[in-house]
Amino acid sequence: MTIRWGAIGCGSVAEVKSAPGLQKAEGSRLVAVMRRNASLAEDYARRHGVPRWTADAEALIRDPEVDAVYIATPPGSHLEYALRVAAAGKPAYVEKPMARNHAECRRMIDAFADAGLPLFVAYYRRRLPRFLKVKELVDAGRLGRIAMVSYRYADAQWRKLDPNDLGWRYFAEHAGGGIFMDLGSHALDILDFILGPIESAQGAAANLASPCEVEDAVAMHFRFASGALGAAVWNFAGSVREDLLEITGTLGKIELPVFGDEPVRLTTTDGAEVFDLPNPPHIQQPLIQSIVDQLHGRGQCPSTGETAARTAAVMDRALEDYYGRRDDEYWTRPQTWPGRRK
Repeated sequence: MTIRWGAIGCGSVAEVKSAPGLQKAEGSRLVAVMRRNASLAEDYARRHGVPRWTADAEALIRDPEVDAVYIATPPGSHLEYALRVAAAGKPAYVEKPMARNHAECRRMIDAFADAGLPLFVAYYRRRLPRFLKVKELVDAGRLGRIAMVSYRYADAQWRKLDPNDLGWRYFAEHAGGGIFMDLGSHALDILDFILGPIESAQGAAANLASPCEVEDAVAMHFRFASGALGAAVWNFAGSVREDLLEITGTLGKIELPVFGDEPVRLTTTDGAEVFDLPNPPHIQQPLIQSIVDQLHGRGQCPSTGETAARTAAVMDRALEDYYGRRDDEYWTRPQTWPGRRK
């Protein structure tokens, strides 16, 4: 049996990262796409060989020839679409971040649990070879007991965007916060995958250069359930680029970027080893394959609503300093955000 997918949203993320993976995964086919701009939906369908297109999300969700739905819209609409997919009795694959806050994630999880349906989230690094190698090294004890995690990310390109070109990542109503919600979630989720859940976290955030009201710098520290400690910073207001994850144990250290595909470097008392494991052309395809396999009853996808909700909860804690309460519709009251630049 082939899993027939319908995609709500067919913008930039669907061009190379995801939708081709839905087409190329074994036992999978993308049969319909939806975009509010009908001409853009038609253009995408024509270029990617998708049989049907529509500007009506409900029509796609209810389409009897669609078995599962991929939600590739900004996070502000994930909850609404996910609830509609669950009500239609179909599994969903939701782009990350899963939602604007942990409370929305829980509503999505509960809806799919009540319907007896699986819910997947696009934290695709959980199936990329380079991160699987890191997990293999950690699980094999090559680092000894994990003691410390450090992550640093900076990129000046986000500060240099023309205000007229700002996308959903700059507006809390659509993103749940600033760019941290989109990019920070990747690092926190892959740490959850490699090292286990983050048990406690605290953070501070600020708006230093963004023309919008959301944060553009975040610093946080955290503790894993295993007892290992961690610290991370994201700087979208600086002038240099940096992307380095370091996992240090009693016997060695692993270094790699989260977003690049430069080699993984392992350093122990025996010397250094380098593992060159470049990313696949369609970066979501390995995770999509695990979803399709699970829907066929022959495997398990490692990125679910439950795992993604853990990352959302950690991000909420990191941003409480800036937004105050994160369990309500805080995006509607920016004037009350305690960290907002005056």
